[in-house]
Amino acid sequence: MSLTQNYKLNLIQWYPGHIAKAEKKLKEQLNRVDVVLEVRDGRIPLATHHPQIDEWVGEKSRVLVLNRLDMIFPQVRSLWVDWFKQQGEVAYSTNAKQGQGVTAIAKAAQAAGVKLNERRRDRGMLPRPVRAVVIGFPNVGKSALINRLLGKRVVESAARPGVTRSLRWVRISEHLELLDAPGVIPLRMGNQEAAIKLAICDDIGQASYDNQLVASAFIDLVNELQETAPNLLPPSPLYTRYQLDPVLYTGESYLHALAEHRYKGDVERTSRHLLTDFRKGLLGNIPLELPPHI
Repeated sequence: MSLTQNYKLNLIQWYPGHIAKAEKKLKEQLNRVDVVLEVRDGRIPLATHHPQIDEWVGEKSRVLVLNRLDMIFPQVRSLWVDWFKQQGEVAYSTNAKQGQGVTAIAKAAQAAGVKLNERRRDRGMLPRPVRAVVIGFPNVGKSALINRLLGKRVVESAARPGVTRSLRWVRISEHLELLDAPGVIPLRMGNQEAAIKLAICDDIGQASYDNQLVASAFIDLVNELQETAPNLLPPSPLYTRYQLDPVLYTGESYLHALAEHRYKGDVERTSRHLLTDFRKGLLGNIPLELPPHI
């Protein structure tokens, strides 16, 4: 039974005006862009794929960035890289906060612009810096990536969605210019299972979902992944951290049992703590998605 069948959730009720306006401006700027850097959350690479990005990219070069490599196991990361390769895409792994993998992104973006300047030279025009745009859902690490590429903090970055509110061009070097864009989410989230994962990872605004429903769904998802790939993942991080085995419970009943076990029966407080522990990596480097063939 899927998460959506369990919960019948309609989580996403969040489409702030600033995102709608930014998306409109982003589309207006795309004709000036040579390369698209699509940043996804490495814990949920499929859920953080915007359904319209293929339409936006068109014939432009695309560099796929799986951020937060520090929050999933290396073997899972390798599986994703192999899976994307089978789909015809090169996936670059980064930890934008610490700068891991960022140099490869800059080289990939510049390489994608080589043909552009070859065409310019053929027309008797001078070469110019490659223009790239950074696109992704809120809070996947776009601004942190730009700051690392530049080597200093030039755009505001924080561990919460909705910090970047406007489009801004940033000159990385004489070879590369980047357009920092606010996180964009679809107007409607038709895939509610993906919506649950976005909420768990804090990649959408907190006002759009119920903490208790999302925490319950998270527990069920962890149990499901443990059953799917027991040889790939370590023992349940829920048991390791809270000393309460989730196997005998549904997500909702485990949440209530954990509330009695640790938080004097306060289920809302338990839900917030559980989600915060996951988001801070205190439950370990667990993914919420595995490649479809697993």
